[in-house]
Amino acid sequence: MRVSHKVHIIGGGLAGSEAAWQLARRGIAVRLSEMRGSGEMTPAHQTEALAELVCSNSFRSDDADNNAVGLLHQEMRRLDSVVMAAAEVAKVPAGSALAVDRDVFSAEVTKRLLSLGKVEIVRERVDALPDEGLTIVATGPLTALSFAENIRQRTGETSLAFFDAIAPIVYHDSIDMDVAWYASRWDKGDGKDYINCPMDKEQYLAFHQGLLDAPKADFKEWEKDTPYFEGCMPIEVMAERGLDTLRFGPMKPVGLDNPKTGRWPHAVVQLRQDNKQGSIWNMVGFQTKMKHAAQVELFRTIPGLEKAEFARLGGLHRNTFIRSPILLDRQLRLKSAPHIRFAGQITGCEGYVESSAVGLMAGIMAAHELAAQEFVPPPETTAFGALLHHITGDAEADSYQPMNINFGLFPPPEGKVHKKERKAFLTDRARADLAQWMGEMGLSNGSAA
Repeated sequence: MRVSHKVHIIGGGLAGSEAAWQLARRGIAVRLSEMRGSGEMTPAHQTEALAELVCSNSFRSDDADNNAVGLLHQEMRRLDSVVMAAAEVAKVPAGSALAVDRDVFSAEVTKRLLSLGKVEIVRERVDALPDEGLTIVATGPLTALSFAENIRQRTGETSLAFFDAIAPIVYHDSIDMDVAWYASRWDKGDGKDYINCPMDKEQYLAFHQGLLDAPKADFKEWEKDTPYFEGCMPIEVMAERGLDTLRFGPMKPVGLDNPKTGRWPHAVVQLRQDNKQGSIWNMVGFQTKMKHAAQVELFRTIPGLEKAEFARLGGLHRNTFIRSPILLDRQLRLKSAPHIRFAGQITGCEGYVESSAVGLMAGIMAAHELAAQEFVPPPETTAFGALLHHITGDAEADSYQPMNINFGLFPPPEGKVHKKERKAFLTDRARADLAQWMGEMGLSNGSAA
């Protein structure tokens, strides 16, 4: 089949497939370029199938009342997501989670795309961003190195992150501020730049030993030769270098007077604000490859974090993503080349669902642009809007790292809302605001408008 395309989508994963669906169902012809099947293969993929699920077969929680990813599922369904529709066909038992048969899922996505007669799937490797024509780049975290290098050159970045270090992120309202305190080292800044969790010598020694003893995640075979960068060294690797290495690094107490003692602690764990709302805070320098259960257990021994709830746990793995908060506008367009949009994990979202959701939005945005219709991004009170706002400007660009959707990205309630009622408030508000936005944009359930 030969289709004279109006939009070129590079990457046939979840985001690329979702973007192609949103365009094709609106009658817009698409060229979908996928490297796999052209004689090329990534180290992680096993097949040439579109929308292949590389890691887990789970789309995580489907609970739209109590979980941000479940809410995102619901919003995607309302906007006729092909990923959600295919997942329903391929669904397997998984309790309150949404899990699928991988092969059935991929086949269903492909069948639905081809059924519209507007998608030309081309097996080819693309090595450079096109100079013209509406384009959506959805090449994912395993972008071909030649293409990644071209993106780096075109965006003026010194590098793309080929081995990203991820530190845990903690919900602010789960930090015990009777123990922790706000301060910058030597009282620089506005006094609330960091939250500091103090340790005495005994606590530090126990924590250091815990880092050495904790079970670590194994790298995949294709990751083993990827070197550590000194600037993103896993904290347990630093701990192996000596007993006091951390106290001269990310846990340095110098210049931090504990207002409860008037003295510097033996060591300190610092958290830095990670979004504009101040609802989530990053554990500075705590990138790690410890297994998730071990992270929760050990990090809750840190004074002030005994009841910590995590928006994201730490990790270290090969990845490719751009600094979207400074490179992209609010419609996912590359500021230096606005005919190009980015979508999926290469934007710095994390997870199957989030990747698909950003692809969905990129497709709708491109469709509106082709129709010369104004597009207003969804309000940040919705799951779509919260994710897009984080990617396109609300996250801190200098410390930008991949992020799953979570309630910490949503604007907090106006006025006092009891903690037990907070999720219900956020989800009810999101549904109402999405419905209003869809009405204003002419997008109804199942609509191709």
